[in-house]
Amino acid sequence: MQICMEKVSLTKCSDYDSLRVNACLLRHFELLGGLGHFISKGDKVLIKPNMIAPRPAECPAQTNPVVIIELAKILLDFGARPFVGDSSAWANAASCADALGITEPLKKLGVAIRQLDRPVNRRLEHSGAKIGISSVALDADKIINLPKLKTHQQIVATIAVKNMFGTVSGKAKAIWHYRKGASFDDFCTMLIDVYKLTSPILTIVDAVVMMDGPGPIRGNPKKLGWLVASTDPMAAEITCCDLMGISPQGLPLIRTAAKIGFGCTDKQNIEILGDSLPAEPATEIIAAQQIPLIFSPVRIVKSILRQIFILVKSKRRL
Repeated sequence: MQICMEKVSLTKCSDYDSLRVNACLLRHFELLGGLGHFISKGDKVLIKPNMIAPRPAECPAQTNPVVIIELAKILLDFGARPFVGDSSAWANAASCADALGITEPLKKLGVAIRQLDRPVNRRLEHSGAKIGISSVALDADKIINLPKLKTHQQIVATIAVKNMFGTVSGKAKAIWHYRKGASFDDFCTMLIDVYKLTSPILTIVDAVVMMDGPGPIRGNPKKLGWLVASTDPMAAEITCCDLMGISPQGLPLIRTAAKIGFGCTDKQNIEILGDSLPAEPATEIIAAQQIPLIFSPVRIVKSILRQIFILVKSKRRL
């Protein structure tokens, strides 16, 4: 029986020069079948970056602004109708966008920044529980997942799948940490089910500068020099593990995906397009010290209070 290989495109991208990033993004689409393979003219396309907290571009907590802006330009030139959206863990999409410096550039392009709110209930495939997914995200014709490669204090690293948890509106994410955080399998299965409900057409990982150390917010910049793209999120995650020099089996999400048969979790079935994987992976990647996955009720309350504080602080700056 012929095995279907999942494709991952790799492009070397040494820095966030806008022309270089634009060329790399275009090359990804070409390698994976062309932009017209993914979207049609007139499509309303949600660009879903990681906008976790109002941090500037120098802090690698969020998807770099150049990657967001250049992807928006490419979609506009094709004739699509892109918008940028997230439901941030801290603050909101507007304050995160302001911190990144993308508000005015996107406004000049006519690209809106939307809070992924107005949740509607959808049933999780494996547990049967209902979860509130932003109708703003669900109403998009297509979604392009644009995560930042980061180490993570609870699930080792956050890459493709976890970024779509940002379509769960507001502080409901903290509630789901409490409800599903008793085991990695339960939590990661929930993340996978959210990914399947939102069904991005493509994931492009910003691994030009990743975050290592105590991610996903307080880590350090670590230059890798890559953009990674795939229609299969697990193939993208495994390839990013190779770039970081860590074992894919060390990531709870990849282990869970293999158990439930989601995505390509066998490296032998991944075909690398574009630039080859480096002969040696990155060195001296600092792992995040792991903390409990589950959120206690006290932690949820603290999280809500912290978000209120950040929102108030962000408004004072405007």
